[in-house]
Amino acid sequence: MYIRSLFLGAAVSALILPMAALAESAKTVVMVHGAFADGSSWNKVIPLLQEEGLKTIAVQLPMTSLADDVAFTQRAIDNAEGEVVLVGHSWGGVVITEAGVDDQVMSLVYLSAFAPIAGEHIHDILDDAHKTRGIPTVDGFKTPIVDENKFIRLSEETIVKYFAPDIPQADAKLIAASQGRLHAAALDQAPSVQAWDGKPSWYVVAANDQMIAPDVQREQAERIGAQTTEIAASHVGMLSKPEDVAAVIIDAAK
Repeated sequence: MYIRSLFLGAAVSALILPMAALAESAKTVVMVHGAFADGSSWNKVIPLLQEEGLKTIAVQLPMTSLADDVAFTQRAIDNAEGEVVLVGHSWGGVVITEAGVDDQVMSLVYLSAFAPIAGEHIHDILDDAHKTRGIPTVDGFKTPIVDENKFIRLSEETIVKYFAPDIPQADAKLIAASQGRLHAAALDQAPSVQAWDGKPSWYVVAANDQMIAPDVQREQAERIGAQTTEIAASHVGMLSKPEDVAAVIIDAAK
């Protein structure tokens, strides 16, 4: 009787322990797109993450203000299962710098993104890089189109030539047609906290980026102490090099 009980106990333990380990390792990747894009930016990365057993949420930002974008991202974090890997592209880097302080967020991934310190907005980063350290400006954001309500978009020509030059032109034109508009006021709005301070961070530098100068990206990655990967990609590395981007996110999930 003792032997039978011992055997049953071991069998039950064998079932419970893997289930417990699975629960502890369950993670969700919450992805935050940048300006002039939308949640479909992650369509090529999402299947690669799901193949690894990761759950995925692509946030759809209103881009009306930093506070609004953080609120939308917070809602996604609240709906996520388990610990969260929070990923931000471009403007999304500002968003995750604020939203990433949530206790459920275990790590941060910046992709061709701004990674500000608390109180620092995008103009601070770009002006300091150009005027103080002589980093040349890139061409992609030189001719934005601002409507009467102060929302910014890019022309189809700019999207094809500078924003996404390393994906098929037909796909780049889809981005131009579906692009989100960022309110101009957001460019002067800064996070009140810096989530990367105290949490492990990763940064993917796009070496061929014509929207945010690669040297600006490298400086920010170094400043926040991120594990850095450099890829030969434009500003939309998640579309042109999805395997490389997914590999970094998967590493951050571990």
